Amino acid sequence: MTKLLPMNRRNFLQTSVAGALAGLAPGLLASRAAAQTALTVGFIYVGPKDDYGYNQAHAEGAAAVKAMPGVVVVEEENVPETVDVQKTMESMINLDGASLIFPTSFGYFDPHMLAMAAKYPNVLFRHCGGLWQKDKHPMNTGSYFGYIFQGQYLNGITAGYATKSKKIGFVAAKPIPQVLQNINAFLLGARSVDPTITCQVIFTGEWSLAVKEAEATNALIDQGADVITCHVDSPKVVVQTAAGRGAFVCGYHANQSPLAPEKYLTGAEWAWGNVYSNFIKQAQAGQALPNFVRGGLKDGFVKMSALGPGVSAEAHKKFEATKVEMMAGGFSVFKGPLKDNKGKQVIDGGKAYAEDAIELESMDYLVEGVVGSTA
Repeated sequence: MTKLLPMNRRNFLQTSVAGALAGLAPGLLASRAAAQTALTVGFIYVGPKDDYGYNQAHAEGAAAVKAMPGVVVVEEENVPETVDVQKTMESMINLDGASLIFPTSFGYFDPHMLAMAAKYPNVLFRHCGGLWQKDKHPMNTGSYFGYIFQGQYLNGITAGYATKSKKIGFVAAKPIPQVLQNINAFLLGARSVDPTITCQVIFTGEWSLAVKEAEATNALIDQGADVITCHVDSPKVVVQTAAGRGAFVCGYHANQSPLAPEKYLTGAEWAWGNVYSNFIKQAQAGQALPNFVRGGLKDGFVKMSALGPGVSAEAHKKFEATKVEMMAGGFSVFKGPLKDNKGKQVIDGGKAYAEDAIELESMDYLVEGVVGSTA
């Protein structure tokens, strides 16, 4: 019996021949023809586009690009961080005529995107993360990312007012610097309201593992946490589990308020539509795309979910005042004196880091008041 493979980009090149293109995939031919008169841009996601998280945030950015004139957008979701993503990129280039590709997942960068960049030097690749290095990586590649820990600090302010137990919880995937920044910022925001608040963190070890995320959320609540946030690819399980147990939640990546309308305080969201639109405008104008782009709230890389019904008037006032400071560029989330949760001084008194401080890129500690370990 002949096995029929699903017609996705990863197997199309293996199952078709040039003479059969018209019969097998007229839509692909039409896309290729459109690409001759428009800028064709590819977006690749490691999970589903409607995951209420990391992938949805990027898909919302791609949707903004689709609305721009003179652009053709091609997308593929659920592409693993394996050689499969190379096949997807190659098909976007050869079948659709893509000249700019956004492989959005962390693990797509090395070796997969780098391999395709070497093979197709006339195609531009921009990866979500801060991995690009001028002295190491090809000039047709680059990185973009945002200072979303600012949003987690604002999350923490709402959590600080909402908690009754003075215990808040964080479900985290892996103890890499960006995740540690978010955990620390969440607690520091809460402690700006009440310095006695503590934060329990549980690491699941994976970016997407629903069972462990649910277990971690329940464990945090069992230990007294009454406000929960997270840094995993899809916060959906964490949000629904926490709200189902009666805890308040702060979102991450995208807007999860529809999942818990009464318990959702606010959320730190990506604003990738602004970032992607700027890239497209530059490409259409014939300008060289920057290789390394970062930004925060004031730069339009990050935004906040609307405040929910559980946010008090007092919390609303402090939240908005702090956000105004961040938007003006005069607010430091990480400033001294600050100790880690082992008692070591990590930021001296009088020292304050701007959001783009290089020292934050290598953060390897949890601040005082965080119960948990990076090990």
